[in-house]
Amino acid sequence: MPKVSSVTVPYATYLRVYEPLAAFPESERGHWARYARRPDRPSYQEELRRALADLVPTPPVPVPVHESGDAFVLEVDGVVCVCPWRTRLRGWQALGELAEDFPQPVLDALLPPVVRRQAAQDYERWLAEHPDARPWIRTATWQVPINWFVLVADEEREYAKGFEGEAPVLRYRTPMVQARRRVARGLRALKDAMDEGPLIDGLVDVGRWLEEFHPRSLVELDYGGLVHALPAGALEDDHSAADVAEGIAALRRGDGAAAGAAYGRLVERWRSVRDLRSAN
Repeated sequence: MPKVSSVTVPYATYLRVYEPLAAFPESERGHWARYARRPDRPSYQEELRRALADLVPTPPVPVPVHESGDAFVLEVDGVVCVCPWRTRLRGWQALGELAEDFPQPVLDALLPPVVRRQAAQDYERWLAEHPDARPWIRTATWQVPINWFVLVADEEREYAKGFEGEAPVLRYRTPMVQARRRVARGLRALKDAMDEGPLIDGLVDVGRWLEEFHPRSLVELDYGGLVHALPAGALEDDHSAADVAEGIAALRRGDGAAAGAAYGRLVERWRSVRDLRSAN
């Protein structure tokens, strides 16, 4: 369980895929097999600390010079599964999304244009040599995207309060085959109920991403640093995945009122987080 450190925890949530060793090319498989046996593997917080440390220098380092050789490791039904950090790739991708989150003057103050241009050129050259590259981790700030909840079920929910300096934990873990099945069912229900919309687009996008991975992978939805933005009681009572599942089931049977009620509960639950984000 991650411990609270002196580093300010960004209110970020994560969607991770852990793949079995057999899914990796032979050239990488040995590295990850040895890595999984290490007793000193870094924690979730260590990844965060390293990323924040790169923003301290002047000018800041928005993307690591070298790709990370670290990963998160789980054992699933006796099979070792690995989720590589791929911090450099994720950094490049996050830079491309910054313009949507910050006004131009704020963005220029955070990361000077010359730094962003150089990073974009580096990414373009790297991508030409690695056209099939994709991250094992997706990140969202100040929210858990609704389409992520479609992948999991309430009975897969894991909650721990945290004590003696430890942060609370709220996450879901589900087999890849279940996540893909729920995406397909959710898309059918949504497309039957509406022509288009951001929820459909987001679910199509995450479904395509999941198709890139081994069928025996594990999918993890982790509230990450967002646990610090939610009161303990609200976190303990958070069953957002159940509300999303209920809403989709209602759409499937043509019950618009029940679907609206489930969506209303979801909106009300996340109102405090939205208000906190606006205050910041």
